[in-house]
This record gives sequence, C-alpha cells and structure tokens, in this order.
Amino acid sequence: MRRMPGTPYPAFTRSLLAPRLWPAWIGVGIMKLIAMLPMKVLMAIGRTLGAMIERFPSPRRQVAATNVALCFPELDAPAQKRLVDAHLRDIGMMLIEFALGWMGSDRAIARIPVQFEGLEHLEAAHREGRGVLLVGGHFSHLELCARLVSQRIRIAGMYRRMDNPVFEWSVLRARLGYARAMFDKDDIRGTVKYLRQGGTLWYAPDQDMRSKDNAFVPFFGVIAATINATHHLARMSNSAVIPFFHRRLPGNQGYALRLGAPLENMPSKDAEADTARINLSIEDMVREAPEQYLWVHKRFKTRPEGEPPIY
Repeated sequence: MRRMPGTPYPAFTRSLLAPRLWPAWIGVGIMKLIAMLPMKVLMAIGRTLGAMIERFPSPRRQVAATNVALCFPELDAPAQKRLVDAHLRDIGMMLIEFALGWMGSDRAIARIPVQFEGLEHLEAAHREGRGVLLVGGHFSHLELCARLVSQRIRIAGMYRRMDNPVFEWSVLRARLGYARAMFDKDDIRGTVKYLRQGGTLWYAPDQDMRSKDNAFVPFFGVIAATINATHHLARMSNSAVIPFFHRRLPGNQGYALRLGAPLENMPSKDAEADTARINLSIEDMVREAPEQYLWVHKRFKTRPEGEPPIY
C-alpha cells in the first residue's frame, strides 16, 4: 500500500517522561479536561479568560495596538483602542478553542453549530482533477475551524514544529486524528506530491516567517515580508487557490466557514504579484471579523533594508 506523504504518526518514547517535561504533561491534561466541558460552559470560560487578559498588562497589547494603528488608520484613537480590547478578549476564546480543536471528542465537535458555504468550488476543482490550496489567515479559531472543516472535507495542513516535545507529540497525534496528512513547513516535496494527487491543503501564509523566499508586498497598505510559498506550491502542483474564511458567530451560534471562488490566473508568472493578491484576499477576510484576527503577532517585524523597526 502506498504511504500517504507527510509527517508520520509520532511514536511514544521514554524521553517524553523526563521530569523536566512533567509540567507540559500537566498542561496537556488540563486541555483534555477543558475539552470535555459542554460548549456553553467553554464559551463562558473563554469570555472570562478574555476579560482577564484584557486587563492584564502585557507587551503584546502594544504589539496589537501598533498593528491596529498601522492597518486601520481611518479609525480614531478610541475606536482603535476598542478593537485592541476586543482582540485581547478574543484571545481568551482562542485558548479554549485550541483545547477543543485538539482534544475535543468527535461527538463534541459534531455538536458545534456550523454554517458552511462554497463547497461547490472545491468539488468543481476536484472534478477537474486538480489539487486545492485552501488559503486563509491566522484567526483565533483556526485550529478549531480546521477540525470543523475536516467533517466535510478531507484536508491536510502545513505546520511548524513545536519546541516542547510533549506538546509536539500530543498535538501532532491530535491533528493526524482528523487531518488526512500534516506537512512540516519545509516539506515542499511531500506537499507538492500530495497536491498533485488531488489533495486539499489548508495553508495560512500571513505571518512573518523570516524566510529567504519573501516578497515585500502590502498588507493593509503597509509593506510586509510575506512568504511566496502559495505561488510556488500552486505553480508546481497546478492546484486551484481557494480563499478559506472562518469566523465565530455571536453568542453560542457556532462558526461560519466559507470557501470562495478560485482566484483567477493564479498562479501567474509573477510571484510577487501573486503574493500581493493573497495578502489582499486575507485583508478582505480580516475586515469581516477584525477582532478575531491575530494582531498580537509581529506581522511587520522584518523590514526592507534601510527601514527602521516598527516594534
């Protein structure tokens, strides 16, 4: 039987039981316990955590405030502060959603209300025999929504290895429990092979990866170092590039997941232009739910030569 490309299922080793890793095991245990709670209770805990995070002094508040001021100059200072506060409250929800996405049972995930649009775009690409790149952004609920979308679509994902071996082992096992495959961010060959076989890959290229293969293109009108990988993956695999947006609905209404129409003439012959188009697509997603985007990430850390640092 031909092995699916991607990172293999991780084996348990005795080194994972080292005393220095016991705090990480406690953290994994807490996430599992949290994920067992009813959804309404989880959302209440998330809102409580968010209220605490909003009030707790943190350098990340300044990072978020800087990003919001750069990306939404049309907002006055009070409106920018309200958006930053809302985002910090949203981080409390993000912590709960990580636990639920990774450790929640299939039954718990199936009970979450989901609105799904645009599946016909994916089906049309697959009828043509093409792989699909689902391109989205780093929203607070991305891990949970990856789990939710996997109920309808056989997807794979790209990921960055975690520094802590306990969390790497636990989270990779969890992801491989619902994803078709997981690819290390440097496994370009395996990713292209998977896409050429008609696979569907979820990918978020909107963080400052400090990569050599960056283009300096606008993001909300600010020049941002953006990885060119979407262009290269699509070019090497002849995959359709489909925007994938997800947001948390108010109250306990669940989540809305939306697949857009494939981006036309993607990839083109111009990697930089394609990368700018991806940023513009993610901008449109962010404007629909700005408080749910990951503003605490230093998106503009890498600057063009000669430009002063932003943070």
